[in-house]
Amino acid sequence: MAEHNESAAYPVGLRLAGRRVVVLGGGQVAQRRLPALIAAGADVLLISPSATPSVEAMADAGEVRWERRRYADGDLDGAWYALISTDDPDANRAASAEAEARRVWAVRSDDAEAATAWTPAIGRSEGITVAVLTGRDPRRSAAVRDAVVEGLRDGSLTAPHFRTRPAAGHVALVGGGPGDPDLITVRGRRLLARADVVIADRLGPRDLLDELPPHVEVIDAAKIPYGRAMAQEAINNALIEHARAGKAVVRLKGGDPYVFGRGMEEAQALAEHGIPCTVVPGISSTISVPGAAGIPVTHRGVAHEFTVVSGHVAPGDPRSLVDWEAVARLRGTLVLLMSVENIGAIAETLVRHGRPATTPVAVVQEGTTAAQRRVDATLATVGERVRAEGIRPPAVIVVGDVVTVGTGTGR
Repeated sequence: MAEHNESAAYPVGLRLAGRRVVVLGGGQVAQRRLPALIAAGADVLLISPSATPSVEAMADAGEVRWERRRYADGDLDGAWYALISTDDPDANRAASAEAEARRVWAVRSDDAEAATAWTPAIGRSEGITVAVLTGRDPRRSAAVRDAVVEGLRDGSLTAPHFRTRPAAGHVALVGGGPGDPDLITVRGRRLLARADVVIADRLGPRDLLDELPPHVEVIDAAKIPYGRAMAQEAINNALIEHARAGKAVVRLKGGDPYVFGRGMEEAQALAEHGIPCTVVPGISSTISVPGAAGIPVTHRGVAHEFTVVSGHVAPGDPRSLVDWEAVARLRGTLVLLMSVENIGAIAETLVRHGRPATTPVAVVQEGTTAAQRRVDATLATVGERVRAEGIRPPAVIVVGDVVTVGTGTGR
């Protein structure tokens, strides 16, 4: 006869939807455990003379049935599972004995050895439930759980989807953030880790491409500012072609796909061809790059608004959609993107329409990356300063008094 370890537990996933679960006690233990039971669709009966405000709110919302009384023999009749967590040791022992007699799996918060079931440290990530048991060391269980879930979320721990992967292909428009690879969203990194094809901008977090497996095809969209560029139509066609081949495609863009990123044009092209598309927002350089340079785009008593403007078309150009005269009248912060080439003309226009020539300006090149540098000036001097310092795109230009309230100021 094989030896057995009484401390070992046989892991199993309980499917409790529509099945009766009895929770004895409405304190902190119930407050932690009830949400998962509710999410599992269990028919929860709470028996307790009192409850925490959070537990009471669950009862008020109809998520659990609450009988405001103490435990009584027979309460576990018909239960599939029980959570015993009252502050009365005698009641806990009696309920545990009833659970044993009725063959109801029961967890005891006060005496794990007397329980017939243990609650693992549980975490979830995109349809995967991670449950960890390490015997009598719940902190270690939680640490292992956290490590696994974090790996699943950030893409460092991956597993292929053998049954659920769509055969028709899919495109994710992923905002990669301002440049630092750590600033991509968790969801964006996870989709990148699962990609078959990645079509990347130069302004995306390029360091992440080095982490991709060898089988992933990486296509450089070559959207170099003011230089040779892959036509948008060609990018759209590449997305469609690879998705139709059944590939998981990630369009990795700098910042956010919908902030001067032409993401909607790509989404529309995909929709026209019936290709499913997921849009993953990204951290926009409009706020992250100033923040990385020590500049808050708003500050109490200094700026109550910030306005983001693209300066890729100069003031006075008939193609411009910006009302520069109205922009000049604003008193808050002005954030200029794609404006390095036209900053001299932009600054002159703002001053001509009323913005003081002494207004502080900061130019932050390659913000959030190891190559970040900041140049300070005023509207009167910024055009010359940008030329003298050899500033090149990508750069974010901040105009307004917030430039001088942060850290790292100085001209």
